[in-house]
Amino acid sequence: MNVIWRNSVSCLRIRKVPRRYQSGNHPVVPLGSRILTDPAKVFEHNMWDHMQWSDEEEAAARKKVEENSAVRVLLEEQVKFENEASKYWDTFYKIHKNKFFKDRNWLLREFPEIIPVDQKTEQKLEELSWDHAKTSAANGFSRMHCPTMPEEKNYNKKRCGSSDGQRKAGSHFSNLDSKEHRKGPLKTELFPGSNATFRILEVGCGAGNSVFPILNTLQDAPESFLYCCDFASGAVELVKLHSSYRAAQCCAFVHDVCDEDLPFPFPDGILDVILLVFVLSSIHPDRMQGVINRLSNLLKPGGMLLFRDYGRYDKTQLRFKRGHCLSENFYVRGDGTRAYFFTKGEVHNMFCKAGLDEKQNLVDRRLQVNRKKQVKMHRVWVQGKFQKPLHLTQKTSKLVF
Repeated sequence: MNVIWRNSVSCLRIRKVPRRYQSGNHPVVPLGSRILTDPAKVFEHNMWDHMQWSDEEEAAARKKVEENSAVRVLLEEQVKFENEASKYWDTFYKIHKNKFFKDRNWLLREFPEIIPVDQKTEQKLEELSWDHAKTSAANGFSRMHCPTMPEEKNYNKKRCGSSDGQRKAGSHFSNLDSKEHRKGPLKTELFPGSNATFRILEVGCGAGNSVFPILNTLQDAPESFLYCCDFASGAVELVKLHSSYRAAQCCAFVHDVCDEDLPFPFPDGILDVILLVFVLSSIHPDRMQGVINRLSNLLKPGGMLLFRDYGRYDKTQLRFKRGHCLSENFYVRGDGTRAYFFTKGEVHNMFCKAGLDEKQNLVDRRLQVNRKKQVKMHRVWVQGKFQKPLHLTQKTSKLVF
């Protein structure tokens, strides 16, 4: 059984992991594997993965958006929602505390780039794949080898490199960064996490639903450091008061990423990973590009920006009533918080315009089911991985519509 397990994990690394970096492809494991093959069984589970819409369903969604966008919020009200955005989110966290959102334990499956891969954390990655490996072994994985199609192997080499290659590249830049800190101008300018060799920033951390799953994973990686920020001071306070918060490995701070003049508590160009999950959608569309540009500057060469947010025609967008639309595909909720709904093309354009290389950009379509009420709801999210080029010369990318 141990032989099967080791070779199953090896197969996952060789065949599955590189696919995470291929633009437009649906990785088999990370985005779920519960596929609806018999429509009569739709109410047997709460969620189905990789759902394709019929022409009728897409037309109905488009019509619903046209209807709920027909009446726009008055301009003076829109200015109020923009100027007092942090106030509305602060009120949200004062009311809900840390009880509203669930911990994002799925993060490490979707974004394994979050954790530095060494002998200790590699074991945790293997544990995440344990269930899939057991299934694969039961379905007849070879005990001695796991063949890879030649064309897939060459494609991965050409487009994104091997998983091990990326790990070595990340480790190489981490070592360079550490050496620079020892001999460079930052030697006398200490900052939180200045001695770390692997640094992560979560933008819009909220009450810590991503922070603590990440910190739990980083326990065996003392050379790592997590920064997390939110412009709602109440949310940051909840993070700092959490029993699992460790100031030695985490720095939570209040920050408005839309304020270009507001400095971060660390210098530019030092981050290995930036996590931007369900955050950009709450920012006014006119300010999104500036935010991404600023975040791009924080990454070191080879660093990754990991993105996930609402997609166009998600059930959340379809549920808005008339009078809640601020601008095209941008809405305000009853509590004053806002949400934008992206297309894959919009995501590509923004991040590539910021000088980042697209490694993954896909639409995650799922079917959520209320079995009691016999109701079906489409969930649509956009997920992407964007890397800062290793070289200073950057190519101009074509816009996608």
